[in-house]
Amino acid sequence: MSTDTVSRKTQTALNGADILVEAMIRQGVDTVFAYPGGASMPLHQALTFRRDQIRTILPRHEQGGIFAAEGYARSTGKIGVCMATSGPGATNLVTGLADAKMDSIPLVAITGQVSRKFIGTDAFQETPIVEVCRAITKHHYLITRFEDVPRVIKEAFYVARSGRPGPVLVDFPKDVQLEKTAEEVNYDPPMRLPGYHPEPRPVNPAQIRQVLAAIKRSRKPILYVGGGAINSGASEELTKFARRTGIPVTMTLMGLGAFPGSDPQSLDMLGMHGTVYANYAINDADLLLAFGVRFDDRVTGKISEFAVHGKVIHVDSDPAEIHKNREAHIPIIADLKDVLAALNQAVTDGDLPEMQDWWAQLKQWKTKHPLTYKDPGHDLIIPQYAIQELHRQTASRETYIAVGVGQHQMWAAQFYKFDRPRQWMSSSGLGAMGFGLPAAMGVQAAHPNALCIDIDGDGSFQMNIQEMATLVCEKLPVKMFVLNNQHLGMVMQWEDRFHAGNRAHTYLGPIDHPEALGQGSGQIGATTYPNFVQIAAGYGIPARQVRSKKELPAAIAEMINTPGPFLLDIICPYQEHVLPMIPGGMTVKEIILE
Repeated sequence: MSTDTVSRKTQTALNGADILVEAMIRQGVDTVFAYPGGASMPLHQALTFRRDQIRTILPRHEQGGIFAAEGYARSTGKIGVCMATSGPGATNLVTGLADAKMDSIPLVAITGQVSRKFIGTDAFQETPIVEVCRAITKHHYLITRFEDVPRVIKEAFYVARSGRPGPVLVDFPKDVQLEKTAEEVNYDPPMRLPGYHPEPRPVNPAQIRQVLAAIKRSRKPILYVGGGAINSGASEELTKFARRTGIPVTMTLMGLGAFPGSDPQSLDMLGMHGTVYANYAINDADLLLAFGVRFDDRVTGKISEFAVHGKVIHVDSDPAEIHKNREAHIPIIADLKDVLAALNQAVTDGDLPEMQDWWAQLKQWKTKHPLTYKDPGHDLIIPQYAIQELHRQTASRETYIAVGVGQHQMWAAQFYKFDRPRQWMSSSGLGAMGFGLPAAMGVQAAHPNALCIDIDGDGSFQMNIQEMATLVCEKLPVKMFVLNNQHLGMVMQWEDRFHAGNRAHTYLGPIDHPEALGQGSGQIGATTYPNFVQIAAGYGIPARQVRSKKELPAAIAEMINTPGPFLLDIICPYQEHVLPMIPGGMTVKEIILE
């Protein structure tokens, strides 16, 4: 019997749910994050019978499940898989699908749907989830024929991983899940994707010569590297190329780890919350090597004033990104890894630019405008210091960092040095609060022996706090590093800058507290709300609250060395701001309020 078929002689009649699960296993799926409901019960029954081949992790909310699938995908490069029931279960996946689309994350989301005869009748827990998600998925399917199940799954995984990765939605009516066959099932049918041709274009040798000629003529080149370098697996070739040429490297929020952050050639992150020296370098450069980037507004500011003095070489596998936001002088549509491999093979000593004056200027900027912060004394714990201390204690280990969204996210990007790709999990394009904890959960499932840490803010952490139950039940030893300032810190920071410090619902404590009106002392009181230590105890998770800088190192060591999950609640002053290092001549006010 062919390896692509399952015979009735060795197996009982299969239903649609059985076939879908078997098709996923053949695609290499070993973990799925799935929350059951009426329209997806057959799928869960099928998963139960295949528990020896595929692990099903039960999140406590569908959004937690899809963020966990993203964490799995971001940290491995493999496709993350999640599952939900129809109606509200499916709509709870929407934010995660949009997030995966924005950040180019390979994902397959499977939703149960009401039986075909009820579609369009406003049946109980029916939503047209394909229509809802049409603009925020790379592709989408509503399975209406039983015989299409193997083909749809094969296509869904192919589309999700090929070309520019992204999320694919598969909506699966319950009656099709339950339909049975005693016939042989072909799990490798031909695909039907006539308009989809994601195969990377071959690298043009003439363009490689153009790039090397431009580098040779330049005196102030810079590598501007984004998430595409990580998605293409180009980090090794990138590092080789940067060190061979001596060109400085700056990275986007999505690109952190593509080049070692602790390397002397690293200018760290650029953009709105990047370093002064990276943004000065971008503005002064005469050659911009834009590799796997999309010229995002948080990087460029006013696009007409971004890197105006430089020639632009833009390499991206997605033709839609070329010339979309910024015209490129040398546009290259190809896989970045292939381009860098060709550059590394072709570059000679004669192609290297003269950069002594350029590096002298960069070192001067680094000295004059270091990435630093002021210590207010009084034994207060400043968030930047907390992250630096965390990095000091974890840098030598296999460590993965997930973050929520807000000030803590930017401080983590600034002060934790990422030296390898796929070490950093951030909801970057969409900026979805509540991402950190479930993403770390997915990372831990993929890397059971690694140290997985959620650096979070108290506001973002509470959006998916229920996933602490998943950590305990699934034995996932995620460490929760909560920077607690009792406020929605980033919005509060903008209030301070543009609204005279008037608090408009950014204080997270009791509504009648003086801090809610911006009239308090500016210090966090003895009692914080909520009490995260007590909440963690309710889930059976050890926890500790710290307020003193002198006790923080030992508390971090305790968190790291405690078996299983651990929550460290770090009380920080809320007056601290993320330093905005403004790109391209645009002010932070223009970026935020335009």
